[in-house]
Order: sequence, then structure tokens, then C-alpha cells
Amino acid sequence: MRLIAFITAPSTVRQMLEHRGEPTRPPRCAPARAPPLWEAAAAAPPEGIDSHWEQAAQPPPQIDFDQRLAL
Repeated sequence: MRLIAFITAPSTVRQMLEHRGEPTRPPRCAPARAPPLWEAAAAAPPEGIDSHWEQAAQPPPQIDFDQRLAL
């Protein structure tokens, strides 16, 4: 396939879209959403939860990572 022309005239583009039955206006923007729940959970522990729930979280693994290039 080879590109042979650009259509830049708005009236021509609108006519072509109407002929094909496509919308001539852009879609509406979706409403903003709330932040992820895990950010709120990390900010403050919920009331009424036993303090031992934090002990279930495992610490990050201790991995030595060599960043030198091996050629």
C-alpha cells in the first residue's frame, strides 16, 4: 500500500465521514476516576484492625545485583 494524498480540508473530511456513517465529532472525554484504593490503604491503617496484620507482609528479598557488563 502506498500513500498518495492527504485530505486536510475539514469540509471534505466531514462529508466523507457522513457518507460512511461515521461520527463527525470526537467522543466525549470520560470522567476522571478516583485514585487506586491501595494508596489510601497505605496512607493510614484502618481502625479496628489488629496490629499483627503488618507482620504478614514479607520484607523485600535481599538480592545482590551485579550491574557490570559481562562480555
